Amino acid sequence: MKKTALVTGILGQDGPYLAKYLLEKRYKVYGMIRRYSAPNFTNLDYLGITKEIDYVDADLTDQSSLLRLIKLLHPDEVYNLAAQSFVKASFEQPVLTTNTNSLGVLYLLESIRLFSPTSKFYQASTSEMFGTNHTNGIQDENTPFHPRSPYGVSKVFAYWMTVNYREAYNIFACNGVLFNHESPIRGIQFVTRKVTDGVARIKLGLEKDIRLGNLDAIRDWGFAGDYVEAMYLMLQQDKPDDYVVGTGVGHSVKDLVKAAFKAIGISNWQDYVKQDPRFMRPAEVPKLVANPEKAHKVLGWKPKVSFEELIKMMVEADIKRLKK
Repeated sequence: MKKTALVTGILGQDGPYLAKYLLEKRYKVYGMIRRYSAPNFTNLDYLGITKEIDYVDADLTDQSSLLRLIKLLHPDEVYNLAAQSFVKASFEQPVLTTNTNSLGVLYLLESIRLFSPTSKFYQASTSEMFGTNHTNGIQDENTPFHPRSPYGVSKVFAYWMTVNYREAYNIFACNGVLFNHESPIRGIQFVTRKVTDGVARIKLGLEKDIRLGNLDAIRDWGFAGDYVEAMYLMLQQDKPDDYVVGTGVGHSVKDLVKAAFKAIGISNWQDYVKQDPRFMRPAEVPKLVANPEKAHKVLGWKPKVSFEELIKMMVEADIKRLKK
C-alpha cells in the first residue's frame, strides 16, 4: 500500500514543493485547506500537481475539525506547514498569529495523540525564533531562542510543544528549524519576491523603482525545493529529532537587490531602490545564518541551488509571469 501524508499549508509555498516531492515517491498526498469560497491553486498549478492531490477540509484554529480529520485519515506522516508566516503582519495581528501558529500546533498534536499516535509529525519551525541570539555569528540546534516578533514567539511555543509531545507521549515528532527559503511561488509580500517582482516590472517598463525597508539585514536564503527534501528525511530516521536547515551562507538585502538587478543586466541598482520607513520592523533581527552541520551529517542533506541561481530563477519566472 502507498504511504499517506497529510500536508497542511498545501496552498502556500512549501506545501506544493513538498507535495510534488512526496508524489514522486509514490505517496498518497492529502492537502488540508480551510473552507474558502474560492481556494487559490495557483502555486500547485505552477508545479503541475493540482489534480494529483486529495483535498480535505480543516482549520488549525478549529480543533474539532482536526480531530475528525486525523481520526478519518490515520496518515503515516503529517507535515504541518500552515501558519501566519509574514513577520510584519504578526505585529499587526498578534492574536491571529498566536491562535494559528501556537494553539493550532497543539490542537494537531493532540489529535495525533488521541487518534493516530503512530503518525510521524513534522513541525515547520523557523530561524526567526533565534532573534538576536547566535554562536559566533551563526545559529544551530543549541542556540537559545530570543524571538523578536509575535511570529517568532508563536513558533517558539509550537517548537517546545512538539518536543513535549515527543518526550511525554513518545510521538515521532520533529522540528525543522528552517532558515529563509524562497522560490518563484513565494508570496509577493515577502522581500525576496517583492524584489524579484519589482526588478521584473522595471525590466518590462511597468515600474520605475522598488521601495524597501532595512537593506542591511542579513539572511541565509536557500531554495524551497531543496528544503522540502530535508523535511522528508527527518521523518525517515530511526529516532525523532530537531534539525537546523540552511545554506550556512548569509547575504544582506542589499546583496539580494544586486543579484536581482544583475539578472537583468543592470549594475547601477541604487538608481532604482528607495528606502521607505513603512517597511521597517518595530524590532529588527539583524542577522540569521544557519550552521546546518547536523543536517549534513545525520540526514545527508545539502542544498543544491545557490543564492545567485535562486534569485535569477525567481526574476526570470516573474518576467515570464508578467509578460502573460
